[in-house]
Amino acid sequence: MPSFNTDPLVTIGWMAKRSGIAASALRFYESRGLIESVRMNSGHRRYARSTVRRIAFIVFAQKVGLSLDEVGAELAHLPKERVPTGEDWKRLSRQWKARIEAQIAQLQALHMGLDECIGCGCLSMKKCLLTNPGDRSAMKGPGPRRWLGDRA
Repeated sequence: MPSFNTDPLVTIGWMAKRSGIAASALRFYESRGLIESVRMNSGHRRYARSTVRRIAFIVFAQKVGLSLDEVGAELAHLPKERVPTGEDWKRLSRQWKARIEAQIAQLQALHMGLDECIGCGCLSMKKCLLTNPGDRSAMKGPGPRRWLGDRA
């Protein structure tokens, strides 16, 4: 987490406006340990200004498909004694490349499957009679067998 001694503090309203994340979501992220704040004597939260980077990381990580538990595990790799640098963020997100590439491959297969059979065993298309005669896909298990990796 950032050093609150050297990083300017901002209000939850400022952080919500700057990050594009609702204040309620910021409080939720804090309750999950993804971000932290300090409490003023009045009880109001103040965030280190650099927390906006962590929030951007959380939003991006969720778009990649990470759960909040996975995000927390990733954020735990950041330095606690200083504000994370751009290189820290690059090193952290570099690991996601294979995950994103796998998602791209799945989406490309889904895109192609929109016009073709995905091997669900429905036998509703004439093509199914050729690629899945007698519903052979059902013998391999339920669901869209070709989408799950079975060969035609």
